[in-house]
Amino acid sequence: MGVIYYTKERSGLIKNTGLGLVHIYYGQGVGKTTRAVGLAIRAAGVGLKVNFIQFMKSGNSGEILIFANIPNIQYQCPGRHPFILSQGPDQVHYEHASEAFRYALEAVEERTQLLICDEILDTLIFGLLKEEQVRDLIEKCKGEIELVMTGADASWSLIELADYVTEYKQIKHAYYAGAKARKGIEF
Repeated sequence: MGVIYYTKERSGLIKNTGLGLVHIYYGQGVGKTTRAVGLAIRAAGVGLKVNFIQFMKSGNSGEILIFANIPNIQYQCPGRHPFILSQGPDQVHYEHASEAFRYALEAVEERTQLLICDEILDTLIFGLLKEEQVRDLIEKCKGEIELVMTGADASWSLIELADYVTEYKQIKHAYYAGAKARKGIEF
């Protein structure tokens, strides 16, 4: 048996949908943010207005230096985000998520064309945002603004609302063998 590249048949007529579809990249594996960064650069390369917002990160990853040199990518992050330890989130985590969500709503109001909410799905895992807020964001974007959301997990109800869903599966990672995160590779 040969390799199957497309596991499903197309349904309906082929049509030009324009912008306004919803992407979810989730899972335990690496590559979700990298995929979102690649899409941001691709979209900016053809002149689309891009807003790239990082939730639950500290704004010190390597891609930020590149974004600063691309005029139609606006990068936003509320600032330092400490790890959420086993006792759960602190007030700073709620504030960070709320501020990043405010950035996302402003981008919608300003009619961005591609809105990337990196790690927004993880805010739901820790209860920093409510799923209703994310569903509302999806509704505001549907049909007009391309929306990308990343994170470790996605609820079935969000997956059903999305047009693209990719699950990343980690098989092996050097971190679990004692390797420290490396600038330019992991962040």
